[in-house]
Amino acid sequence: MEIPFSFPDNEGFTFVSLFLALMFTLLCSLLFLLPFLILIFSQSNKTKACNCLCFSCNGIDRGSDLMAVTGAAVTRMMNGGGEVVMVERERQQTVGASMMEQLVPEITTHVLSYLDYPSLCSLSMTNSSMRRAANDDNAWKVLYHKDFTMEQNGITPANGWKAYYAATRAIVIINQQFFDIIRERSLLEMGRLWLNADYVKCIHASGDIFTGYNRVLRSWQLAFNWELGNDFQIRDVSARVLTDMAWVTMKAYVAMDHSALNLTNVFEFHNGRWYMVHHHSSEMLLNDEELPPMLG
Repeated sequence: MEIPFSFPDNEGFTFVSLFLALMFTLLCSLLFLLPFLILIFSQSNKTKACNCLCFSCNGIDRGSDLMAVTGAAVTRMMNGGGEVVMVERERQQTVGASMMEQLVPEITTHVLSYLDYPSLCSLSMTNSSMRRAANDDNAWKVLYHKDFTMEQNGITPANGWKAYYAATRAIVIINQQFFDIIRERSLLEMGRLWLNADYVKCIHASGDIFTGYNRVLRSWQLAFNWELGNDFQIRDVSARVLTDMAWVTMKAYVAMDHSALNLTNVFEFHNGRWYMVHHHSSEMLLNDEELPPMLG
């Protein structure tokens, strides 16, 4: 069964129908664009600059922000004026800083002084804040005096205490290798340690002086053929490092005959590595021994 339906044939009804169709189309368009308009409006509010100093506008709770602003900055904030921008800038820098960076330098140095060399290097590789703290020159100065000597407290290393610590550590390791070679009696390794030059010198405890690379190695070959005591201890090691030269002084205690020696090793830097150029060994005098005549 069909129900016939037809529009009245008059001009008034046609105008009303056209108007309703346009309004319906406009309403549908607005509903379609409404989500995009809301998104654009919300983003514009986020990027809108706020010139006030309120805590909520910066997305930080009041308690943490009060701790971040220093006392001097709070005073300038209360006074007002052109220093407001500076206060806000200081606040933002302080809020972004780590706990280590907010400590006074003396406390930071004291905290880092409990770390050893591997721990301080590991700390510097954690993040940028810890790297800045671990690279502090005062921290490396304290570590140098703790691991090596207090004799060089008054010097100012050209490249900072961290580089000076690394150079001193390298010299101490090479100096230790010298005694390892003596224990192993390896003439080949002793030849690699010494600089192949005619001005190198070696003075053994016997008082004999050997000059030149070949004569120095022959002296060590004779020394290795002797019944040398391998049971000795090295103490009181003190190193001084310059750009291309370093020297190490120490004491050696031999358990076999209970003798003690004063030792001095001198190194030179050539082609990217350190070489020994001078060794001096002399026997320490005991309390009841007579002093030899001295110059001067």
